[in-house]
Order: sequence, then structure tokens, then C-alpha cells
Amino acid sequence: MGLFDSLTGMLAQYASSAAPTGDVGAHFEQVAQAVDPGTVAHGIAAALRSDQTPPFAQLASQLFASGSGDQKMAMINTLISSVSPDQRAQLSALIPGLGGAASVTAAQAAAVSPAALQTIAQHVEQHDAGIVDKMSALYAAHPTLVKTLGSAAMMIVMRKIAERHQGS
Repeated sequence: MGLFDSLTGMLAQYASSAAPTGDVGAHFEQVAQAVDPGTVAHGIAAALRSDQTPPFAQLASQLFASGSGDQKMAMINTLISSVSPDQRAQLSALIPGLGGAASVTAAQAAAVSPAALQTIAQHVEQHDAGIVDKMSALYAAHPTLVKTLGSAAMMIVMRKIAERHQGS
């Protein structure tokens, strides 16, 4: 049995809500490397929107707390790129040194607390309904980071990836 057959069998189990034995995080990493990033992002977005997980802003804060300097910078830049310059100015109090800039450096991102990121994410989500999809696309490129969401969220991600995989 080849790798693709093995993954197909595993995904079929997730699609039927019968989690295969083993670590869901390890399964996610395998699948994330084998399927297209859009499918992975779709699964992540489903978990971020689920009523079985904490709200998007809280999950974004959790991912931010676990992220590297570059990942934190990318997260903040993705969030602030989704709001107007006026809204960005309102958020600048939460991002040291932002001022009127349209993006942050890794050093600036490192100075932002997870609580501040949660506030930023809440604000942005109120003004840009598509932010969950934009952030999910970013997270899809970082499967090790996504694993920090925990097993409940990972199960949702894997189910959605499996459903989409079966539909293709």
C-alpha cells in the first residue's frame, strides 16, 4: 500500500468521524504535506469557525503565542492589512511602534502580547468577514504551528480535509 492509499484510508476514517488510531497532529502534518494548501486552509477555517472550538480571536491569540518571530509578524501583517488606515491607527496602541505604517517588523511583532493580538483579531473580524480565510491560508503554511490548537480543533480540520478530499 502506497503513501497516497494510506492517507486516503486515514482520511476516510476521519470523514466518517471515526478517528484512526494515532496522533491527530501527526496525521495532520502528513496530510498537510500531501494535499493542496487550499484544502488545508479550508479545514483550518472550519475549525476556526466551529462552535466546538473557542472564538476565532482566541484561537488566533493561541497560535500567535506559539508562533516564531516571523510567524507572529506574518499574523499581525495579515490582520492589519485587512483594515482601513483609520482602523489601523486605532489599533496602533496595541502594536508598539506601528504609528501610521502598513506593516510591522519581527521586532515589533515580538513586542505584541497574545492578549493584544486577540483584541486586534476581534476588531479585524468585525470589519472583515474574510479574515478567517486569510488567516487560515497563512496557518496552512505552518502545520507544526496549527498542531498547537489541540486535538478537538485538529479533529475538525482533519474531518473537513477528508470531506473535501472525498469530494474531489
